[in-house]
Amino acid sequence: MQLLRLGPVGHEIPAVVGDDGVVRDLSSLTADIDGAFLSTGGVERARAALPTLPVLAGADAMRRGAPVARPTAVVCIGQNYAAHAAESGATPPVVPIVFLKHPNTVVGPDDHVPLPPGALKLDYEVELAVVVGRRASYLQSLAEAHACIAGYTVVDDISERAWQMEESLGQWSKGKCGPAFAPLGPALVPAADVDAGALGLRSWVNGEPRQDSSTADMIFAVDHLVWSLSQYMALEPGDVICTGTPEGVAFSGRFPYLRAGDVVEVEIDGLGRQRHEVVA
Repeated sequence: MQLLRLGPVGHEIPAVVGDDGVVRDLSSLTADIDGAFLSTGGVERARAALPTLPVLAGADAMRRGAPVARPTAVVCIGQNYAAHAAESGATPPVVPIVFLKHPNTVVGPDDHVPLPPGALKLDYEVELAVVVGRRASYLQSLAEAHACIAGYTVVDDISERAWQMEESLGQWSKGKCGPAFAPLGPALVPAADVDAGALGLRSWVNGEPRQDSSTADMIFAVDHLVWSLSQYMALEPGDVICTGTPEGVAFSGRFPYLRAGDVVEVEIDGLGRQRHEVVA
């Protein structure tokens, strides 16, 4: 099962797709796919109602929005793949590195990414995103952490590396918060349907391969990340956790940074594919 939000910005329709691939209208169950929906058993209710929901006419022609609306936080993990830490010139971390993106960076998976004025080092980062389904605060075990996960989706953690590394004095968020710096989606896939520890993830720029790895190479697995973050902050339903990117980014020096006109594609097995253009 996949949960989607389809339609113009600010007017997305909640939708669900079953094993038959048919897109069905979820509006009779909820006005939107958001924290309130997720925290009140929305995923389970959508699964139970799936056979009776009406087909969403014209779904194939609709814009794909971010699959979760209005997250209150986008929490990110840095250098969570050993090979990426190495290409960044760092030793693998012994505890998760945490930084934040502004929630308004979240856009749909196919929306344009503006090249900010003065940006010279715009980078792509395919990542597995965790969507929180219930409040997570001071969790006591990995099992409790896992129970707080509503599902998973794809995110491109767009970064401006000069602002991140050269102008932030170690506070990475300055290079992470530009408009549309977090294309999210296309779908929210329930946690029960995903083995988050064995997902292939890849990226391309203008059709040329850049990243090709697996979540099996993560230093800190998703349950550990949710547990660890809960010791420092309260995660709310609908919040998004970006779990880190594998090697192959432009910051490695092996590939050029993004320019206006470049097309970025990112995908994760079973979670779908994004395609967004960088525009001036």
